[in-house]
Parts: sequence; C-alpha cells; structure tokens
Amino acid sequence: MRQAAEALVSLLFPAPCRICQATLLTASRIPICRECLDTLRPLTFPLCECCGRPLVSALAGQVPHPLCGLCRRGIYNFDLARSYAPYDAAMVRAISLLKYHAVTPLGDWFAARLAEIVAGQPELWVADVVVPVPLHATRLRERGYNQADLIARPLARRLRLPFRSYLLVRTKPRPAKLRLSRHERWDTVRGAYAIRDRARVDKMHVLLVDDVFTTGATLDACAKTLRQAGAARVAGLTVARAVSGGRGPAGAWEE
Repeated sequence: MRQAAEALVSLLFPAPCRICQATLLTASRIPICRECLDTLRPLTFPLCECCGRPLVSALAGQVPHPLCGLCRRGIYNFDLARSYAPYDAAMVRAISLLKYHAVTPLGDWFAARLAEIVAGQPELWVADVVVPVPLHATRLRERGYNQADLIARPLARRLRLPFRSYLLVRTKPRPAKLRLSRHERWDTVRGAYAIRDRARVDKMHVLLVDDVFTTGATLDACAKTLRQAGAARVAGLTVARAVSGGRGPAGAWEE
C-alpha cells in the first residue's frame, strides 16, 4: 500500500531528481533517484591508516599499516580520519543540496553511511562525544544552520553518544572567496577555532564530523584546538573526500 501511495503521489506531482533530472518514480524526502543514490559508493581500500586517503601505490595493499606522504611526516593533529565516498560530481551535488538548499533529510542519510564506517571497525571509534565542525557566527546567521550539525546530530543518535555542538566555536570567518587554494585553506583555518568559555574537553575522546575533507586543514585545526585543551583523542568523519593530488602545509606533496 505504501509503495502504491508513493507511486500515486509521484504520478500526480512529478518532480525531477536533483542530480540527474530524471523524474522521481516514488515520493521521498530525499529528492534523489535510487540510481543516483547508488552511485554514491564508499571509498575503496587501500586507504592511509591515519587520514583515510585512498592510496594508488601497487604496494599499498601489501603494507600492514600504509600511510600517505603527509601522514608519514606527521602533518595532522587528529589521530584518525575517514570519509564515506569520493567527492565526485554526484557527491558535490548531493552535499550542495544539504549545504545550500536545506534538504535536511540528507543529513540523516549521510549519518547512516558514517555509522556504517564506525560499525565496520568499532574499536577505532570509541568516543565520548560527537562534535560538528562549527561555522563562524556570521556564516551561521546567513545560512540559518550548520550543515555539519545536520550530519553530526543524527550520527550521535545512531551511535548513542552525546551531541555537543557548543564545545567548539569558529572565531575567524572564512574569506568570501568561493574557491581557495590549498595554501589559502591552511592559512584561513590557522587559529580559527577555540573552545567555548567554560567548556571542558579534558581527557575526552572526541568524534569530529564535517561534510567534506579537502586538504584536511579544517579537521586539523579543530583537532589541534581540542588537543591543546586536553582532549585525549580526536577522530574525524566526513561524508566526502577530495582525492586529487596537491600540496599540504609547508609544501609537502600529497601522494
């Protein structure tokens, strides 16, 4: 009966998939067709054991604990990071629907995918709290919501962990420039985050959540702030991961 009702709604009020523009055949809170959702596939192994970057070396799969070039240099302040899927064209559109068009049910869909990562290796994801990467107050007023909140809150619920969006604050606004170089990404988040007054993270295991891992600069800056405040461990989860090569901080090549 439910499928018949959804099909009737779709027939009377046809809507396009917001990724491929094909007519949706069933009513759904997520305006993406099943075929497009199925293209949002998880990253495949081997991955860097620290930051989760896909490794292309033929030897990577034969190394017990493979690390990318940046992680061999100890660039990042977080202990662990993983992403669900590559930041390809379909994922860019899907995240844009959440980030700029308030298609909030996508937050729960993304959270379910991240929960699958945790369930796959639960020993790596022992945490005390779930913390979304914060927006600056100005950007939050403009947008009306933080897309990381929309992912982190349902994830915390699925993992049965406290959701603590107030622990971190962004004190330095992001430049208005839409596209930033890798150097600019690292520069704009340096010193951009702080622990909220009277908030305590001492000895906590923190699970940081964001939408996209591009250079790792944002997760790194948040993790550095948390570690300086006494957090015992910081792990990061993002929905998507940019996988093209480039330079990290201090000009180190990412592999």
